[in-house]
Amino acid sequence: MRTVSGIQPTGNLHLGNYLGAIKNWVKLQEESECLFFLADLHAITVPNDPAELSDNCRNMVAALVAAGVDTKKSILFNQARVPQHAELAWMLICNTPMGWLDRMTQFKEKSGKHKQRSSLGLYGYPVLQAADVLIYQATHVPVGEDQKQHLELARDIAAKFNNDTEQEVFTLPEPYIGATAARIMSLRDGAAKMSKSDPSDLSRINMTDDDDTIAKKIKKARTDADPLPGKLEELEGRAEATNLVGIYAALDDSTPQAVLDQHAGQGFGAFKPALADLAVAKLSPIRDRYEELREDKNAIDAILRDGAERAQILAQPTVDKTYAALGLLRD
Repeated sequence: MRTVSGIQPTGNLHLGNYLGAIKNWVKLQEESECLFFLADLHAITVPNDPAELSDNCRNMVAALVAAGVDTKKSILFNQARVPQHAELAWMLICNTPMGWLDRMTQFKEKSGKHKQRSSLGLYGYPVLQAADVLIYQATHVPVGEDQKQHLELARDIAAKFNNDTEQEVFTLPEPYIGATAARIMSLRDGAAKMSKSDPSDLSRINMTDDDDTIAKKIKKARTDADPLPGKLEELEGRAEATNLVGIYAALDDSTPQAVLDQHAGQGFGAFKPALADLAVAKLSPIRDRYEELREDKNAIDAILRDGAERAQILAQPTVDKTYAALGLLRD
């Protein structure tokens, strides 16, 4: 089992990033050969500040390591240090029908009313995503609901290439859906995902927040007046309550039903302080380690260089097979 997964090197890492992806990466590296990458080539499909992008990449490495990603067990790198990703992406772009990309919903969402101003990279980045996993002959890719379409496209691209060239160049990856994958919503709106772009800082818990700020944000989180029920189905229609119960379960390596078993009948005046205590206990060691790591840029760059070297060794055979299958002369 070889698993490949990437994360955008954005600033302001928050609780949703940690519980929705990073925490599961830490578990996954115990049961699979894992390659984790910072998607910096994806980041440049939209305008960005170069210095900020570099800082965000290093900060993301610090956060991943602080959260438990072990660079001896897993390969951690950034795309830009493994040029084979871009090489393979071009060859796959030349074999991917535009009609397939026209159906991708994320381009429509990200381009909005400015489709004509959007970059070609933003339109074609799902093919780079396919290259990211196909290049390592990944058997599994962790996916949430919003990424299923992209994995299906990667499988379609791989199958078409194999069929067109009459060679088994690519492995078709399967989805890996963690049993405890968490979808963390805003603390101010239970119908919206927790996001760094929300104008209200009270909507999210940043991984850099101090203990008092974490507790304050949880205690100010929007809720309703009803106590917690004893059964999970009784939370239906209570988005904010469901979110806080889900956060507690994810932090505690438990289940929402187990949380209700423990706290049924409590109002949020009692539940929020318990959740705040748990969040502080779980997040403060990660924050402290993160702050320590992010100060050592040389150590972070060494991690990325080592990861890139290991990743290139695994990537090159697939690139070579792809060139050969297309009849491209390289000798």
